[in-house]
Amino acid sequence: MFGLIGKNIGMTSIFLNNEKNVPCTVIQVNPCYIVQIKTMKNDGYSSIQLGVDEKKNQKTNKPLLGHFKKSGLSPKKKLLEFKVNSVSNFNIGSKISLDIFQEGELVNVKGISKGKGFQGVVKRHNFSGVGEKSHGQHNRLRAPGSIGAGSDPSRVFKGKKMGGRTGKMSITIKNLKILKIDNYKNLIILKGSVPGNKKSYLIISKKK
Repeated sequence: MFGLIGKNIGMTSIFLNNEKNVPCTVIQVNPCYIVQIKTMKNDGYSSIQLGVDEKKNQKTNKPLLGHFKKSGLSPKKKLLEFKVNSVSNFNIGSKISLDIFQEGELVNVKGISKGKGFQGVVKRHNFSGVGEKSHGQHNRLRAPGSIGAGSDPSRVFKGKKMGGRTGKMSITIKNLKILKIDNYKNLIILKGSVPGNKKSYLIISKKK
């Protein structure tokens, strides 16, 4: 197994042995349970589906209730798939905990970044803006400028950098060092920051 599901608790800082204070992120990694196993024969690829955190039956729809009942587990809040080379070592209902990680190990963290809504080109694409910033010019300081290409081809090409929705996209931060693991509280402390809001779910995977 090379990955688990965690929840972003927030950022703090800790002192290392060399008395250096470093910023870090605390992630809650509760035990994950194998809900489903997919094989090359039945599904065309090999993967295991993990579920984490308990969920009330009243807040789970009937198809998912049947899905969890089939695996003999209670409903889970978050379900994610992890591709594996072989499923022979896994069993439905098995628990996978923080034991797969070690302090000092490098991991990759994947999550959904914070949504920033509709943003202009200056913030979204780091444009410098157009027009003078003096002599009473106030109208188009942060405008994108010309976007067309004249009478030929008389259209705006696809992929043109313009204003639009920013953030809320999948981002992977690679090579984050595990500073500390607390097996009693199911906490893992990583050096640096991770994508997403507080209490958002993350995928913590071993460096390939």
